[in-house]
Amino acid sequence: MKVSIVSSKNIPGVLFLNAPTSTSVPLVLDSPHSGMEYPEDFNHASDFMILRRAEDTYIHELYADAPDLGATLMGAHFPRSYIDVNRGITEMDTALIDGDWTRPVGESEKAGLGIGLIWRKNQINEDIYDRKLSVAEAENRIDSYWVPYHDTLKAALDDTHASFGRVWHLNCHSMPEMSNETSKEGPGVQRPEFCLGDRRGTTCDPKFVAKTKEVLEELGYQVAVNEPYAGVELVRAYSDPDAGRHSLQIEIRRDLYMDEATLEKSANFDKVKADLKVLVEKLAEFAAAN
Repeated sequence: MKVSIVSSKNIPGVLFLNAPTSTSVPLVLDSPHSGMEYPEDFNHASDFMILRRAEDTYIHELYADAPDLGATLMGAHFPRSYIDVNRGITEMDTALIDGDWTRPVGESEKAGLGIGLIWRKNQINEDIYDRKLSVAEAENRIDSYWVPYHDTLKAALDDTHASFGRVWHLNCHSMPEMSNETSKEGPGVQRPEFCLGDRRGTTCDPKFVAKTKEVLEELGYQVAVNEPYAGVELVRAYSDPDAGRHSLQIEIRRDLYMDEATLEKSANFDKVKADLKVLVEKLAEFAAAN
């Protein structure tokens, strides 16, 4: 029987980390995009409800039972349209910056589309701002939001790995039911009910992917792997399967649990939450045994 050395943590407006409340297992979940606390200095020009389409609304609530099952649950309080922790720190869209950006900048398809580290475009490809951001604004978002999130997640994964010799990381997201004009598959394509992403077999033991898919299919869901999403920065940055560090991205289609237009929970919310509790329970058993 192992007791995790991960401790609960809350940074107001930035993040929460809920440690296991029962016998700990080497399973860590994080929800980087479900934050709904919009910082006062955002000063966006976008329509607010359109901007909110970027949220993975309620994802942290759907997985809220994870600590009772022995897993660690972490999430952001802030929205990804403010700064996206699922982007690398060098994926800065410098066209958004007023002044000289002296931090390293790397090649980034996402930044080129206006959805890099700090988003320039909203979900319907309109400008989020009617201005450029100062260097100080952008640096504050990195230092006060991106860095603490990554540092806290890395510490939770490192501590779990140190305690158990392995760690299984579930990176939790949601996706619209239908693709739009900016999607690689083009507009009007219905997504699968769940999508699992292991960056095409590079971030996770295939047995963990297969177990996740098996449990979801037994619960009656349609599951795809690596299409339309294969995983981005958080599963890339903290995975090393050969060293016992496994990361899997999981996307759930939003219409299964909420109204995508109003962002209200649907009558099916409680069922989906109960099903995800079953999923986490089965993955906790897997993590404890493997």
